[in-house]
This record gives sequence, structure tokens and C-alpha cells, in this order.
Amino acid sequence: MSMNTVPERLAALRAAMKANGVDVYLIPVGDPHSSEYLPDHYTSLTYFSGFHGENSNFVVTPTESAVWADGRYFVQAEKEIAGTEIQLMRMGEPGVPTVEEYCGKVLPENGVLGLCGLTASCGLVRGVQKELDAKKGTIKTLNLEDELWTEGRPALPATPAWILPKEYAGFSPAEKLERLRGKLKELGCTAQLVGKLDNLAWLLNLRAMDIQCTPYAMSYCYVTPERAVLFINTARLGAEAAAELKANGVEIQEYDDVLKFLAAETEPQTVLADPASVNFAVYETLQNNAALTVKDEADPLLPMKGVKNEVELAHDREAHLRDAVAMVRFQKELEERLAAGEELTELTVDEILHKYRSAQDKFIVESFGTIAAYGGNAAMMHYHATKEDHAKLERKGFLLVDSGATYLDGTTDITRTYPLGELTEDEKLFYTWTLQCHIDIAKAVWLNYCDGHMLDTIAREPLWRHLINYRCGTGHSVSFVGNVHEGPHSLNGRNTTVFQPGMIITDEPGVYEAGQVGIRIENELECYHKADNQYGTFLAFRPLTFVPIATSPVVPGVLTRDELDWLNAYHREVFEKLAPRLNEEERDWLAKKCAAIGA
Repeated sequence: MSMNTVPERLAALRAAMKANGVDVYLIPVGDPHSSEYLPDHYTSLTYFSGFHGENSNFVVTPTESAVWADGRYFVQAEKEIAGTEIQLMRMGEPGVPTVEEYCGKVLPENGVLGLCGLTASCGLVRGVQKELDAKKGTIKTLNLEDELWTEGRPALPATPAWILPKEYAGFSPAEKLERLRGKLKELGCTAQLVGKLDNLAWLLNLRAMDIQCTPYAMSYCYVTPERAVLFINTARLGAEAAAELKANGVEIQEYDDVLKFLAAETEPQTVLADPASVNFAVYETLQNNAALTVKDEADPLLPMKGVKNEVELAHDREAHLRDAVAMVRFQKELEERLAAGEELTELTVDEILHKYRSAQDKFIVESFGTIAAYGGNAAMMHYHATKEDHAKLERKGFLLVDSGATYLDGTTDITRTYPLGELTEDEKLFYTWTLQCHIDIAKAVWLNYCDGHMLDTIAREPLWRHLINYRCGTGHSVSFVGNVHEGPHSLNGRNTTVFQPGMIITDEPGVYEAGQVGIRIENELECYHKADNQYGTFLAFRPLTFVPIATSPVVPGVLTRDELDWLNAYHREVFEKLAPRLNEEERDWLAKKCAAIGA
């Protein structure tokens, strides 16, 4: 059977479902480690549905199919599934069922739902099972993705693994392991199977390039009071890295042996397992071992690594300044080539950025695929230009550029929206209101009991006044030499993590009008302790990102005096920090971009 199109792949999947006695099949966006960005080997949802997106699920029955997308991907999903039978489920919209509710609805009485236990989190499987119970439905673990997707499937990644030096990480693997053991003891546990790659990377200072733009190694680590066992493809672990891990008390076993090891463990342990991130196959194996008592708890490593230590912060600040130099050189070249009448496209933007970033000291890789979106394309929050589908830049409207890099000493994420020429009055107003939202978070001061959803509300008020909203969070945490999105804190309407000094967050409100315009202004911010007095402990943000923000689109008379003062002070600091790193011509250019504006 041909497997070249989505309809053909769905037909093959349905035939396999029937052969295995399955009424419904669920394919989540996922790998065995609950990664946000997936190794190409695990992009099964895209293979079967055609949709490229995060935070998604795909459900297939004998007669229908549906894919779930959050607000960032509504426009993109519509384009990618057009012409197929697949129904788009717009997550969070009124009347749209969750994937769990949908599975419960479409499953027949006493029916069977199939899924891959390695790529589905325990939390997702539990939620689905709860909905199936009303129909006495059961879940059957299969791996139809592996059976059907064989031709042209990318291999499992196995890039060289290495250890981030303590001079950058701040603490050795041994020191971090002891800290984790102390936290497990507080939680009434004696062991943890660490499966999330960002947490494991932080714990052991382990890095590789198994995922595009994300410097992690596919691996697990089983931690007890006496042992730390790393499961990794040992062929990709060099002698120096292996020796350093062993010197830090880490044993090394093969990646594929993890389930066998957990099933054979005889040492009694109370094992912490976070249902949100532990895959179902691992969780089942832990539960089925009589020597192990499984305790559901949130992964303690997430908040541990979410608060950056002083060594990490110092390095991160330096990385952001080098990144800012690359951004300045990029913008200068872009403007000069446009002014000269050269024909440029969204793809050109990526090329110029890479040229300047990759020339910076300690550069490793872009921290995510650059989003260069001109005009209406920017309304799709995670739009990516391709050779087949991209826009030419014109001398009007906005160009949105969301980009970043990972260096040996930090990870960056920045968005700027550049005016390329004549703007409409709406475009100017949208830009000005977005800038107000950005400034409100940047200069916020709050008591130390405030959490992410409280601060998120502060950001939205300038847009809410005009009955406008954006269907995404205001900001996310960024790893240190790691993934560009991490937890536990974020700025969105659901996050209840209380902010602490040392947390890093992005500040990226925006306006997205489908088919018309997309505007986003993003800096990374560092949370710091501002003051103590009779009212309590006050916290605030200071910028990590120092790159000019376009002022020409700002509508006169809209920004308040405080907002203008913040913007002018920010640009003074941008110039002071970057000028010594630039040549004379670049400094003159920067001085103009950082010139103060008035009311």
C-alpha cells in the first residue's frame, strides 16, 4: 500500500487498528521523555496528520479523525490539514471537547483505545481512561507508529554527549545529586526515575544535540540514596565524559535497558514519579515491580533548575550581550540591503541572523528555528518560512523576527517587530499598545506571594482596554544552555508558581490579526529581590536582553510619562552596554536607534 499522502497513511493506520482489535487510536505529540521539541524520529503525529505543532494530539476512529491545536497554531493547522478529512479542534474555544472527552465520546461500549506507552505520558493516559470508564473501555498499548512508519523514518538520535563544565553550571553533578536526594527525603521518597531531558541535563550537566536546537541527550537516570544510574547509548559517550560522570558517582548502562532494569530492581524504594512527564510504559513498569512503591509527585528538579544560581546568571548576562551585538549587526545589514533596493525574503532574514550569531564566541546552535514573518504571516505565532512557501519583504508594513541562540554560557530568546516602511494607523496603534503591555511587565513591582497568572494579568490590561487579547501566555521560562521553554513558572492565566529571585522569564505580549498583521516585542527578564519593608518582600524584573526597540511606529500621545521614561532609560542602557563592543560605524547606527523620544 502506498504511504505517500495523509489519506493513504490514515487508511493504513485504520487497517492496523482493525487487525489489533482497536476502535480508537491516539497519537500524542511526544517522545519517551515528554519533550516539547521532538527528535525527528518521534514526529509521528505530523507523519499521519500533516500538522506540525506542539502540545497536540491526534485521534483516529474507523470513520473520523481530529487534531487538537492551541491558539498559537489555529491558522497554521487550518492550512496544513486543508483538503483532508481531519477535523481541527481549537483547544480552549467554547464547545470544543478536550482530547480525553472526545475519546470517551467516540469509543463504543466496551471498546478498546490503542496508544504507544512510550510516547504517551502517564497523566494523559489516566485522563483518557477516566473518560473511558463510563463505557467500560480499556486501553491497549501498541506501537502502530513503529509498525507503519518505516520508509524514510529518521533514525534515533545518537549525537556525541559531553559534560557542561562546573565553571558554567555552578555545581557539579555530585553536588546536584545530593541536593536532589535531600529533596526526595523531604517528599518521603527514596528514589526517582528522571526522564525529562531538560531536568536530566541540569542534574548531570549532560549535553548533546539529539533534538534540533536543543542540546540534550536521550537518556534516563535512576537516582537512589546510594546510586545514580544513567541509561544512555554508551557508544556516544566519550571517554572524558564517562570518566567525569563516574568520578561524580554516576553508573552508566545502555539506554534500551531501562525498562528491564526497573522491572528487575529488588532494592525496596519509594519512587517519585510525576504523571505529567513520566511516560506510561515507565510508570507501568515501576508499578508492576513489587519492590517499588510509586508516589505521584511533581518533579522536584523543575523548580530546582528554574531558579538560576549566581554562576548561571552571571554567564547568562554575558551571553545576552554577545547575542545583542549579533542582533544589532543583523538589523543594520537588513536595513541597508532593503534601502539599496535588494530583493529580500523571510528566508534571507534567517541567513543574516545565522551569519552574525554563529560568529559570536561560544555559539552552539540556534535555540529554536527562527521565525521571520512578514505582514499577515506574523499573525501565525509559530509560522516558519520554507523554500516552498515564503514571503518577499516589501517597503511597507512590519517584519516580525523571533529568534535566539544557545551558547556555552547561556540561552537567548528575543523578538523584535521591525517597520519596513509605510504603516497603517491600525498597525501603529497595535504596535504602541503591545509596547505598553511589554513595558508594564518590565517595570512591574510585586509582593513575593504573586504567581504567574497574577503577573500575566498586568501585561494584558493595555490591550484589554481596546477589547483585544492574545491567545497565548505572556512569557515563559528559559533554560540555561538548554531548551528555550521550561518550567515551572510562566506568565499565563493558569500558572500558579510563585515567582522567586533568580527566575528568568520572557516578556512577549502581542497582537495577532489573522491575515493582516502580527506584532510581538520580547525581552528576557531576570527576577530579583527589590526591597524589604513593613509591608513584606518586594520583587521586580530587570532586563537580560539589550537590543533597540523600534520607536518610529509609536503613536504620539499614547505612552504615559512613566512608559516613555522606561523606554528612554532602557535605550540608554542598551547603548552603554553595547557601544564598547561595536565599531564606530555600528555605534553611530546604534545611537540613532537608541535616541530618546518624547510625548
